Amino acid sequence: MVAVRVDRTKYNDSRWYVGSGIVRNVYLLTKNCLHLQQWGTNYYTSRIDKKGAVVLVGSTVQNNSSQPAAATLQQEVYDKKSHALLAKASRKVLLKAGASQLVNIKMTVPGAQSWSVLSPHLYTLKTIVVNNREVADEELTAIGFRTLTFDASKGFALNGNRMKLKGVCIHHDAGVLGAAVHREVWERRLKNLKLIGVNAIRTSHNPQNPDIYDLCDELGLLVMDEAFDEWKYPKKKWIQGWNVGTPGFDGYAPYFEQWGEKDLADMILRDRRHPSIIMWSIGNEVDYPNDPYSHPVLDSAVIGQQVFGRYLPDNPDAMELDVIAKKLVQVVKANDTTRPSTAALAGVVMSNFTGYPDVVDVAGYNYTENRYDTDHKTYPNRILYGSENRHDMPAWKAVRDKEFILGQFLWTGIDYLGESGRWPARGSDAGLMNLGGFIKPRGYFRQSLWSDKPFIYPGTYITGRQQTPPSVDAWPIWNYEEGQQVRIVCYTNAAKAQLLLNNEVVGEMKQYDDNTGVIFWDIPYKPGALTVKGYDANNKEASEQTIRTSNPPTTIALTVYKNEISKSGGVAQIEIQLLDDKGIPVVLADNLVTCRIEGPGKLLGLEGGDNTAMENYNDNRQRVYRGHLIAYVEATGKGDINVSFLSPWLKTAAITIQAK
Repeated sequence: MVAVRVDRTKYNDSRWYVGSGIVRNVYLLTKNCLHLQQWGTNYYTSRIDKKGAVVLVGSTVQNNSSQPAAATLQQEVYDKKSHALLAKASRKVLLKAGASQLVNIKMTVPGAQSWSVLSPHLYTLKTIVVNNREVADEELTAIGFRTLTFDASKGFALNGNRMKLKGVCIHHDAGVLGAAVHREVWERRLKNLKLIGVNAIRTSHNPQNPDIYDLCDELGLLVMDEAFDEWKYPKKKWIQGWNVGTPGFDGYAPYFEQWGEKDLADMILRDRRHPSIIMWSIGNEVDYPNDPYSHPVLDSAVIGQQVFGRYLPDNPDAMELDVIAKKLVQVVKANDTTRPSTAALAGVVMSNFTGYPDVVDVAGYNYTENRYDTDHKTYPNRILYGSENRHDMPAWKAVRDKEFILGQFLWTGIDYLGESGRWPARGSDAGLMNLGGFIKPRGYFRQSLWSDKPFIYPGTYITGRQQTPPSVDAWPIWNYEEGQQVRIVCYTNAAKAQLLLNNEVVGEMKQYDDNTGVIFWDIPYKPGALTVKGYDANNKEASEQTIRTSNPPTTIALTVYKNEISKSGGVAQIEIQLLDDKGIPVVLADNLVTCRIEGPGKLLGLEGGDNTAMENYNDNRQRVYRGHLIAYVEATGKGDINVSFLSPWLKTAAITIQAK
């Protein structure tokens, strides 16, 4: 019998929701005495071109028996789709009793295609241990062939092609589902992020569900894999609300000295097979000024980073950052030499006096775009990128217009549980998408900046008497009082745009504003169809989008992400959108919807994405938010699962999910 106990007596241990209990898959493995060591297989692509890939594959073979063992290690590479054998190599090895050995084999895979963001080609590596003509152990590994280049002057290149990291930070929860998030849910979320134009993910601030890395491999998303949010000393945990009240200090810190290096090594060994991973991060904001580390430089009035006051001599000495970082980087190098180490620095001005930024191979700056030019000049060999950034245009232009900056990671890609304000907030709403995985206006704004395809989006809001800079959080609503002054914003990658109301021009042609990334007009409201049209530099129409005045909702429209799921715990995701009698989305709707299920399935939860929703998440009722709702239905057996949705004064909608 094997028993696993989860101790949650200390609750305030994080700035985000960690969940309680076992929230990820657990496996019990049984092995032959002669076997492949756990996470013991790794590979490195030394060359990838038109002829194919040259790869060094290494596997550690373990002999737990009391006798020496002669074995043959075989490595075979197959096409992931056709399963055709592409390359094969083997090597004999003699292991002493109780010993292990790393066995490296160089292989050439003819005709292999590179793994990239646009074409994430994957292959299957089959590793076999043969003893006395019998298979003692074997495992399958999904692999991809690609090369990475990091340059202090030229930035980042994948397979020799220069590109900017258009990244977002993510957490491991999914709103109503908490921290127990199924693979299908992450698949939908990551696909929506990629639709926006995202090409990179930061796992803030801890190793994530293995499904996420597998999906990033399959979808073509680069990954910055991060290990820690604190080291030897704890950070403040705001229990009553973000930056409110008296903080707590529970967390990982008490375990760091005993487990930190081991946990980092395990993360790297577990994840290094993934072609999507491009950097190993040893920590996030452990250098936050006075939370906890301090340094005399904080008494200087010019540095602009005195977050919690000036120098506090009783706080931990910031010079320790350099010492700890060196130990952690050694762990990275001992377990993987194919990717650089990195860290997300919050107090780079202070840290520059400790040497910490130059211990890592690549330095990430959190919210300090104003330091890019200065530090690039002072430290010309330092490789720089934005490891955590705001959503505004200046933060993006600091990346776009500086060749030496690799890219940025926005805070955040998806709203998450944690770092919330006072009740009734249940989380942070900083994401491009909400808790239900629906794209928010700021997500469409980002799409206008990052997408390679023609894009345009109209949003509206009331500005009031004082004219403010155009918002990136405007919803696609066209329901106001007759004659009311409304601001229409246009998020687009077109060179210019024009505004029409009921097919009549009401907003003159305006050039794209590179300072804000937004084109806008202020007009009096009149019901009907509001259209924005985008044009290229030659006045050729490139894009168009219309929003319409809606009536009260009458219809529940359903879209299922996948209507066939596994009978063993597969999850269907059903998107609900309320429409009026003309089929127009009702963005203002907040109707209460009830879900009913018949057949081999159960409702895991209903999520609208409203950060302030305080309904009972264990029942089968929830209000739509901005006209949307998503239902998570899990299969409990094989057969048809009939799911229906009801709401007063609306037509009932139903859909059938097949569990196979």
